[in-house]
Amino acid sequence: METKKGYVSARPQRNAASPAKWKGKCEHKTSCNNKLIGARNFATDSNNILDDYQHGTHTAGTAAGSPVQGANYYGQANGTAIGMAPLAHLAMYKVFGRADKASESEILAAMDAAIEDGVDVLSLSLGIGSLPFYDDVIALGAYAAIQKGIFVSCSAGNSGPDSVNGNPSSAFCDTGSLANVDVKGKIVLCEGGGNGTFEKGLEVKRNGGTAMIVMNDEFDGFVTIADRQALPASHVSYMAGLAIKAYIKSTSSPTATILFKGTVTGLPEAPQVAEFSSRGPSIASPGILKPDIIGPGVSILAAWPFSVDNTANKFAMISGTSMSCPHLSGIAALLKNAHPDWSPAAIKSAIMTTAKLVDLGGKPISDEQFVTASLFDIGAGHVNPSRANDPGLVYDIQPDDYIPYLCGLGYSNKQIGLIVQRTVNCSSDSSIPEAQLNYPSFSIRLGSTPQTYTRTMTNVGQPNSTYSLQIIAPEGVNVKVTPDKISFSGMNQKATYSVTFSKNGCKYGTSFARDT
Repeated sequence: METKKGYVSARPQRNAASPAKWKGKCEHKTSCNNKLIGARNFATDSNNILDDYQHGTHTAGTAAGSPVQGANYYGQANGTAIGMAPLAHLAMYKVFGRADKASESEILAAMDAAIEDGVDVLSLSLGIGSLPFYDDVIALGAYAAIQKGIFVSCSAGNSGPDSVNGNPSSAFCDTGSLANVDVKGKIVLCEGGGNGTFEKGLEVKRNGGTAMIVMNDEFDGFVTIADRQALPASHVSYMAGLAIKAYIKSTSSPTATILFKGTVTGLPEAPQVAEFSSRGPSIASPGILKPDIIGPGVSILAAWPFSVDNTANKFAMISGTSMSCPHLSGIAALLKNAHPDWSPAAIKSAIMTTAKLVDLGGKPISDEQFVTASLFDIGAGHVNPSRANDPGLVYDIQPDDYIPYLCGLGYSNKQIGLIVQRTVNCSSDSSIPEAQLNYPSFSIRLGSTPQTYTRTMTNVGQPNSTYSLQIIAPEGVNVKVTPDKISFSGMNQKATYSVTFSKNGCKYGTSFARDT
């Protein structure tokens, strides 16, 4: 394992000594043990390996934290905290220094070091925006990683559905907004956006308010998060906030009560896409569906370098795709341990082809507005670890298989050579369209001509097995698969099928098909 920065504070239990293949080092030896086996600093503006921003400790605990009883965040989510892969070792590579940002050279140097040290999974809860792959240091490092059989998990980003317009700010209860408002002894309704909820609570408290209700902006919809507060507070959805506003205006003496009824789990609408979760399509390669997958990323309780409530409890609760990334990283580590012969692409395929498309209530997964999420919101769906361990079939890709794909993107030989670190000649190597890459999904733009692509599956399930086809085609699109049934007589046997997409004359916009 590897994550961005800092230390895991969950107490290690039952971890074996460093594996024989491990070549890494700990620059602060007294901080390492059988759980944390490596710690290195690549932040050029920092002279230590401490987790200055807590982010790395939290993500590391999510991916591989050992069990800790009595973990909670100000009493919320009280119970036993445990990472996805609690017996995995951790190695930390710090790239964020005093300026709370990392250069491309620092990120690539850390990735290269992790590869040479012998990690099995790289977890990157960071991002640099979308760039052509030959200019993207994370893509460069990831290709080097998969050449060594290392799985790479990256956050999609927190730009939400509209990275241009962003989240509009609401000023009420921002700093100074209550200076001329009588709130003494009152519960104050504050609007979302602008400063965080803690700062809004401070504004209420400074002006004599006793408690606060903070409502989402319309952009944030129904997704609320747990956060530390400066005074008793409740976070409600945009629609609930409108209802509260209407009630306040309807009476001269509105009343309210805030009660803490404990942590509620198992809501039928879970999982739900958070408002901050970046959406597709991919800018660098629209022919590859992005995101690949979604995972838990809202109000995640995990390790923290220090206590936030002045107790022995060193845990905090934060949100972001930085939190969903280590969930997937830990699951990948479990799959790699269970199936050491699987390639990184096979692990990704197992995760994607077994993902869930419905919530706990049995309805299609929704976004922050309770609108059915599209595949540009959720990719293959929400990760399902148990099913991923037994996918039956996987779509495998070897590192060299990416070269024809990169040629098909129109990159020059030199640009592709930067990625694969060897000489490439696209005129002699085959070139394929994006949709022909043996990926576990399709993302195509239909024209007047039918489009046909192939996929090759590898049997990782039962030796003697037969798979039949069910097609759920989108409106306006014909989907034909040949053959409609495939049989296997042995493990790791391969079989190829073709898929033809064509318009059928009906109107269609952005639409999605699914083969099962």
